[in-house]
Amino acid sequence: MANAASGMAVHDDCKLRFSELKAKRSYRFILFKIEQQQIVVDTLGEPNASYDDFTSSFPADECRYAVYDFDFTTEENCQKSKIFFIAWSPDTSKVRMKMVYASSKDRFKRELDGISFELQATDPSEMSLDIVKGRAC
Repeated sequence: MANAASGMAVHDDCKLRFSELKAKRSYRFILFKIEQQQIVVDTLGEPNASYDDFTSSFPADECRYAVYDFDFTTEENCQKSKIFFIAWSPDTSKVRMKMVYASSKDRFKRELDGISFELQATDPSEMSLDIVKGRAC
């Protein structure tokens, strides 16, 4: 199913892996990339992967989409989990690439039901663990 605005299709594997992250907790994170006019799975993070493992998976000069299953404890001492979406668009990536990722993001996000919040990052400091904790709690 192609996106009329950007022409990007979402590979079925993206939705399958996301549902496995959400329902079965099979992965801690998933990175997605645009390849040959469709969004595909790029990297799968093991369930025990750390936040540092996640942030180090992003290429320094290419855009990516990502989802991360963030576990935390509330002030009432309840264990919770929220899935967040990151649109990674580093300053060093090509302008055309940034435009394609920006124009496809909302359509792709709608395919992933269950995202709690979104971050847009152009460098690692914009998706630090402190920022994620602040948004989740």
